[in-house]
Amino acid sequence: MKKINFSAGPSILSEFAIQETAKAVIDFAGTGLSLMEVSHRGKEFTAVINEARALIKEILEIPEDFEVVFLGGGASLQFCMAPFNFLEKKASFLDTGTWANKAIKEAKLFGEVNVVASSKADNYTYIPKDYDVPADSDYFYYCTNNTIYGTETKKDLSFGNMPVIADMSSDIFSRRIDFTHYDLIFAGAQKNLAPAGVTLVIVRKSALGRVSRAIPTMLDYRTHVDKESMFNTPPVLPIFTALQTAKWYKQLGGIDALHKINEEKAALLYDEIDNNRMFKGTVTCKEDRSIMNVCFVMADEYKDLEDEFYQFATAAGMSGFKGHRSVGGFRASLYNAMPISGVQALVDTMKKFAALK
Repeated sequence: MKKINFSAGPSILSEFAIQETAKAVIDFAGTGLSLMEVSHRGKEFTAVINEARALIKEILEIPEDFEVVFLGGGASLQFCMAPFNFLEKKASFLDTGTWANKAIKEAKLFGEVNVVASSKADNYTYIPKDYDVPADSDYFYYCTNNTIYGTETKKDLSFGNMPVIADMSSDIFSRRIDFTHYDLIFAGAQKNLAPAGVTLVIVRKSALGRVSRAIPTMLDYRTHVDKESMFNTPPVLPIFTALQTAKWYKQLGGIDALHKINEEKAALLYDEIDNNRMFKGTVTCKEDRSIMNVCFVMADEYKDLEDEFYQFATAAGMSGFKGHRSVGGFRASLYNAMPISGVQALVDTMKKFAALK
């Protein structure tokens, strides 16, 4: 049985990206060598990384003043690297969950951190609103989608001319982005782009070099912009897969088509959660519900059936849908590569389980 992968990350990839990568692992570009053993400076892979950067720029409609960079270290390294390059005195943060918390902790090593709002007291079940951002902040930082808690900010936040930095690890390529106010966007690849091992960084070139501190070479964005992601050996295989994913996105019709499909998938599952007596959503404000990570639990009167439902759905081919320990219950991640048939299979499983009880 082909399992349906609802894992939050590393997560589902398109069959197209998997198959193309598998072919290249055996014989890359007719070289007679595996993708895993070729030189990153050879003309064959240089063509891959250049095409990947160009295609990502095209799909996301990234302005000329930005550069696309592939780095290692995951989003976790960006929690440190972003303030290293942008925080001179003070930065403002929106605390919406675990990953924002980790970024706040790292930023405190470089300057003053102002948390403008937090939903921590309510276990991050909503996105805070109606807060003030000090005008003297070097930048405003937020995580657009919170994989653990199932909340998402579905529009670009802006505060006049203040630079914005965003962690879009789990919802990049799911909607249009207005780059007008951003100086930096980063995303770990293992949700909507490629296997773990590469991080996508989109940085405004004119915003670099403004802090007074010395920055170690590897942690300076200018290093990687200037060397076009080739300062050191890049993660070749995930970048190749990222290119295949970008090609697939273009075939599907680009960002607007992806957004439409994602909204349809999320609506299908949320509708079942809201109307099936055995389940309930965990996000208290419906407008904050993520279309990437759908979190839900058993209704109070059916709490004792949680393990039974998990086993029932697992037997039906569902995989990776157990909720994070801080929330419990279930989490169905509906990233771009998840087909609507997979969501329908989960919905049908929920209906079948309810009919048995």
